[in-house]
Amino acid sequence: MEKKPQILLIDDSKETVEGLKCHLCRNYMIHTAFNGLEAIKFFEQNRMGLDLVITDLVVPDLSGVALISMIKAKSPNTPIIAMTGWGKEPGELASEAKADTILMKPFDLEDLDRSVSKLLPQGKVQPG
Repeated sequence: MEKKPQILLIDDSKETVEGLKCHLCRNYMIHTAFNGLEAIKFFEQNRMGLDLVITDLVVPDLSGVALISMIKAKSPNTPIIAMTGWGKEPGELASEAKADTILMKPFDLEDLDRSVSKLLPQGKVQPG
């Protein structure tokens, strides 16, 4: 059996994390964090095994924008999806921080699936 691609999912909303984890866990191994410091600590300890990061831009203790910048500085090839419900400006910040894709909340789960499939290295995408 092939190893599932690993995704780090960060959001301070437990409902969002649980919903997205439930949706994605069929095809991917999902690790979660509820704030930026918890996320960067997990990333530091597991960056070689992570295939993708999905983060909200507004999370406690370390903003999603700062988190994206730190991850990209340490691991430029790690793909990152930024999620935001805050309109144009945070999206621009996420782009400046080098997020690969920005999803505006609320987004369709099919859009998330397409973004994940597009960003994961070929051969890592599991059939749905």
